[in-house]
Amino acid sequence: MWWLRCRRTRFCCRASRFERKRWRLASRVRDDRGAATLIAVAMMAVLVAVTVGGVHIASAVIARHRAQAAADLAALAAAAALPAGAGAACGKASLIATRMGVEVTGCTADALDVVVTVSAGPAKAAARAGPV
Repeated sequence: MWWLRCRRTRFCCRASRFERKRWRLASRVRDDRGAATLIAVAMMAVLVAVTVGGVHIASAVIARHRAQAAADLAALAAAAALPAGAGAACGKASLIATRMGVEVTGCTADALDVVVTVSAGPAKAAARAGPV
C-alpha cells in the first residue's frame, strides 16, 4: 500500500502538497543561474559610467586651471608693460596668452590696474594686476 510508504518517507508521494512546494522552490533556485553574470555586467557598466564622468570633470578642472594660469601671467605681463601705455600693455597680455594657448577675450587698463580675461575652450578666467 503506497500510503503507508508515504508515512514512512516524507515527500515520496506525487500527490503530496509538500513535494509540490519543494519542487517549486527547486525550480526557483535553478532559475537564478546566471544572475551573477548579469550583476557583474551591470556593475561594470556603472564603473565605466563613473569613470567617464570623472574624466569629464577632470578635464574641465584642468581647462579652468590652465585658463586661470594664463590669465594671471598675461595680467602680470600687462602690468609690467603698463607704463608704456594701455595699448602696449594689452598687446603684451595678448602675446603671452596666445603663447600659452588661450584666447584673450578682454583687456582693460584702468589707472594703475590691468584686467585681463581669457578663454580656453569653454573655461574662462580673469585676472587683475597692478604696478610691479
